[in-house]
Amino acid sequence: MEFEGQVILVTGAGRGIGKAIASAFAREKARVVLNDLCSQDELDKVAAELSEFEGQCMAIRADVSRSDQVREMIARIERTFQRLDILVNNAGIIRRGTIETVTEEEWDLVLQVNLKGTFNCCKAVVDIMKRQQRGKMINVSSVAGKIGDITSAPGYGSSKAAIDALTKTLARQLAQYNINVNAVAPHAIATEMSAQWSEKKRQAIIAAIPLQRLGTPEDVAAAVLFLASEKANFITGEILDVNGGFVMD
Repeated sequence: MEFEGQVILVTGAGRGIGKAIASAFAREKARVVLNDLCSQDELDKVAAELSEFEGQCMAIRADVSRSDQVREMIARIERTFQRLDILVNNAGIIRRGTIETVTEEEWDLVLQVNLKGTFNCCKAVVDIMKRQQRGKMINVSSVAGKIGDITSAPGYGSSKAAIDALTKTLARQLAQYNINVNAVAPHAIATEMSAQWSEKKRQAIIAAIPLQRLGTPEDVAAAVLFLASEKANFITGEILDVNGGFVMD
């Protein structure tokens, strides 16, 4: 149990990929802090579910796009555990459309949550990790950050490309403090979002993936745990593809 006793914050942990990541750490008997913007009751239910794995779970409802709420969340974590070993920035939203149909408000909202939310969380935990002289930051990006939006409105891919650049920038700036900063870039993961696809669209997407299947939230969680592990201590600034071979770089 490599992560037993470690303190991990997972944003957007109420469902989907974020819940799978939090669950994977909880199975390792880590102390997992779940963050989301769903109701506190919903988040508490997830925490109770994950507590069955014998790890300690804390649920904190906060809007990652609000720096004041993020600072308050990190302060609460530090008061409770006196440390933070791993940050997983998973919180994010998507909007559909084209440059003609997307509104300025939709553009702003996607950038505020996806990019600014990631920035806010990274900034808020830096001092803790510097004092510890160790830490791992793992950002959840997307294939859209590498090749552009496929079916989403332009703000989504733009936010994820910016997250990739932020990941590499922080990796360079924080390496001297033994802080690793990496990202995973998923594509075509079976979540509530992909469940809304038509069967025709689903089959077309699968046909374009060399491994001929959709990914699972657990596939992404496994990649995150690898980057968080000691096996990845000499890896930083990496954007790890989790896409079944759809993009190879």
